[in-house]
Amino acid sequence: MQSLSVVLLQSDPVIVQSLAADLRNSFRSVKEARSVTELRTSIAKHHPQVAILDMEIAPISEVGRLAHEFPAVSFVCTHRLADEEMWTAALAAGAADICPSQDTTGILKAVMRSRSQPESLAV
Repeated sequence: MQSLSVVLLQSDPVIVQSLAADLRNSFRSVKEARSVTELRTSIAKHHPQVAILDMEIAPISEVGRLAHEFPAVSFVCTHRLADEEMWTAALAAGAADICPSQDTTGILKAVMRSRSQPESLAV
């Protein structure tokens, strides 16, 4: 997995630090964004394979725009109160998965699952 890169947008600084540390063990590059605008710029500039974004910062409508604008990127969403209804909406918008924000292990597993799909399905 070392050849992959990821961009991370999270609202909680503690989660950012924990998740970034875990991701750096598995990815070549981990970039942190502080806003949706910065996330979009980072995706365009660095061409990551995965973006992890907090739906408290990037609402479902933004997830859909990002997935449409960057179809080669797997989007893994997070939310502190993620539930089945939110999961359904996120997938319909183009996300690969949604996980509770504090579940760093689950987020990492979702990222790995999203990238193990055949490229014809991911694009």
